[in-house]
Amino acid sequence: MRGPSIDWGVILLKPGEMMGEKSHGHNIVDETFYFIKGNGVMIVDDQEYNATEGSIFLIEPREMHNIRNDSENPIKIIFIKGDYKPDDKI
Repeated sequence: MRGPSIDWGVILLKPGEMMGEKSHGHNIVDETFYFIKGNGVMIVDDQEYNATEGSIFLIEPREMHNIRNDSENPIKIIFIKGDYKPDDKI
C-alpha cells in the first residue's frame, strides 16, 4: 500500500535472504518493522539484533538498516513508513 500519506507492506525473506544487498536509510521518514512470522536479524547502523517473532523495531531517520534471515524457515515482516516519500532513500 503506497501513498499518498502512508507506505506499508509485507516483506517475505526466504532462508539466507536479505532485505537488500546493502543497508539503506531515509533522510526524513522513520520506518517500523514488525516480525509477524519467524525469527531474523535486524541490522541497524552495523549493529545486529535478534529479531524474534513479535519483535518491533523503530528505525529513525538516517539510521542505516537491513534485515537478514539466518533461519531455516521463511520470515514475514510488516514495514510501515508514516509518509509516502519514494525518493527519500540514502
